[in-house]
Amino acid sequence: MTYTVSLISTEENAALSLRYLKLVRYEIKSEIYGCCIKLLCSDHTLRDTWEDNFYSMSQNVRSHGRLFVFNDPSYQPDTVLFDPQSKTVFILNVGYYGWIKSIALSLTGDILEDEHGIWSVHGACLDIEGKGLALVGLPGSGKTTQTYGLLTSPATRVISDDWFFFRVYGDDVLGYGSEKNFYIQEELATIWKEFGGLVSGQTYDSDRRTVADVRWVIGKGRILPLTTIKTLIVLKRDPTDPDMATSLDPEIGMKLFAENNYFNPHLLVRNSHKMHVRNEYFHDLLTRSQCYCVNTTGTPQETQKLIRSLANVKQS
Repeated sequence: MTYTVSLISTEENAALSLRYLKLVRYEIKSEIYGCCIKLLCSDHTLRDTWEDNFYSMSQNVRSHGRLFVFNDPSYQPDTVLFDPQSKTVFILNVGYYGWIKSIALSLTGDILEDEHGIWSVHGACLDIEGKGLALVGLPGSGKTTQTYGLLTSPATRVISDDWFFFRVYGDDVLGYGSEKNFYIQEELATIWKEFGGLVSGQTYDSDRRTVADVRWVIGKGRILPLTTIKTLIVLKRDPTDPDMATSLDPEIGMKLFAENNYFNPHLLVRNSHKMHVRNEYFHDLLTRSQCYCVNTTGTPQETQKLIRSLANVKQS
């Protein structure tokens, strides 16, 4: 199950803003890769989680985008309304923080995509001895599990575990992070024992997740702001496919990305213009990196071993 996104007019936005501004208790401005994104809500738990997740922005900076997050019985559960003109999102009756933070990142991506030629990927970005590795795939394909498996190696540093931005400079693609701390799953500690003490003293939400500072486990020097992406791995989980790893031609890779909505269920605007633009920049990413497809039907440890061999990471 996921939320639905409906585009609204500037007039509808004005009416909704007037309606919810009366209910706002907290206004938090956060910096997400150079954009000032403002959260407006009345839930103190959401406020605290958001502030743990994102870097703060000066209150004197005008916002580039806004998110109103409220419960409203006059709307269906998991409703998202977006005004592309003013870059305002109304997130109504959404209880899962993972969606709220992903919509914030998608809003940032929409702003950067339209105005600055900066693109975003729903996936992980890591640095392995100066070379960037991107992991993408559909939900449930194992991105998070394999990302943290790679982080058990001292040679691996992380830019982002869930969403990153990238720019093309000649033959290079630079990947950038934006989150201060990461929204992690409780089960990570059962798969990779190294992360067992990551959230000691904290509590998980109803989805068994929490925002945690991974620096306590991997060290402060192993979170980087950027890397040069050299390898891209698409993860899939297909028990009918006997091939566990295959090299991915850029054209076949583009077909995979287009057929799977760029492996991003959080895109706010989906039209022919946006598809054309996204095809162009993902083509740039795929042609400037070595691409593979990895089937994750084995155990996490088996898949990890395979990914490490492709990315030239020392086996544990």
